[in-house]
Amino acid sequence: MTPEPTPAPTPGWTHRHRDVSGGWLRPTVFGAVDGLVTNAALIAGVGGGGVAPHTIVLTGLAGLVAGAFSMGAGEYVSVTNQNELVHAEVALEADMHARFPEQEHDELVDRFTSYGADTDTARRMAEAIARDPEQALRLHTRDELGVDPHDLPSALLAGGASFVAFSLGALLPLLPYLLGARTLILSLVLTAVALLAGGMAVGKLTGRPLLHSGLRQLVLGALAVAVTFGLGQLIGAPVS
Repeated sequence: MTPEPTPAPTPGWTHRHRDVSGGWLRPTVFGAVDGLVTNAALIAGVGGGGVAPHTIVLTGLAGLVAGAFSMGAGEYVSVTNQNELVHAEVALEADMHARFPEQEHDELVDRFTSYGADTDTARRMAEAIARDPEQALRLHTRDELGVDPHDLPSALLAGGASFVAFSLGALLPLLPYLLGARTLILSLVLTAVALLAGGMAVGKLTGRPLLHSGLRQLVLGALAVAVTFGLGQLIGAPVS
């Protein structure tokens, strides 16, 4: 009897996931939006106060440089500290495995049982995993901490992404003045377009409605710009 042929895989059955660990997407998006909104609001504030374009350029460049270094360093230190905390907890879990192997084994059995396996199957699964201590430690850590110690985000990548993204975002509202513009309106229009486009790009990445994501980012950024512009108008440029 001729064996039946193996069915061909259904087209499109494979899939890939987006980066959700925060390795590059979060600091890039956060850095770009922060740079855009921060410098746009800063420029609107001093521009609303009636200062000269040269002063606006100086203020915008200072805000770009200071903010980029602050964001990059802050992101690097934050991710480094988070990774160090994870490694410390992994070391603690490894110590528990060495001192109390039976209790850790029973904990794993209980976990598999909670997933729906019967007790006998759960014990056999736990025994199979225990044959590889490194894999057992990785499984315990991932289950208890919610992270994979072998797949932690890079602090250098996060810091660099944040630095570059903030710089590019902060450059946009300053660009009209660098090209010779002497009015605030061009900077605000460019900022609004960038906020809308950036929000829609994030919506594309996250699978959210594009217009909703774009308008949400535009409204939040416009609020910050409006408040600082109002402060600039209220205080005004100093009288010589």
